[in-house]
Amino acid sequence: MSVHQNLETPRTTGRSAGFMSTYLEALTLVERLHRLLLDVIKDEFERVGVLEINAVQALLLFNIGEHEVTAGELKTRGYYQGSNVSYNLKKLVDMGYMHHQRCEIDRRSVRVRLTEKGRRIRDIVARLFAAHADGLVTRGVVDPAGMDNITNVLRRIERYWADQIRYIY
Repeated sequence: MSVHQNLETPRTTGRSAGFMSTYLEALTLVERLHRLLLDVIKDEFERVGVLEINAVQALLLFNIGEHEVTAGELKTRGYYQGSNVSYNLKKLVDMGYMHHQRCEIDRRSVRVRLTEKGRRIRDIVARLFAAHADGLVTRGVVDPAGMDNITNVLRRIERYWADQIRYIY
């Protein structure tokens, strides 16, 4: 039984029921795509022999790039959406992928940036994503205009959801 079958309410009848079904399918796809992305990264790291880092940590390094950020900024800037950011930062520092330094103004705050080892991981992920982008276009999966459309719709949904959170109180 799917989630779609459990949401038949008076508010989701007729035309809106079709939209609701498609919306739920899109939500499922977004979640599944994120998990697949992590699996793809994991497989790439196994292929190149990098076994001490997980896909979430690799994606975190990729997203930080050349920036120097605090743990709090990781979430507010959209670099990291996980709940265990402190754990992953500590592991990445301990394994030598990141430098950390206490902020001079607020000693509670720690700024992090990639080490050379961390930049190598970032580069592996960047090459993987570049190959995927090329493959999506050359195999006709999606063209640049289609990717722009997908991205624009996802941004609008993101703004809608963010507004729902902001105006909840």
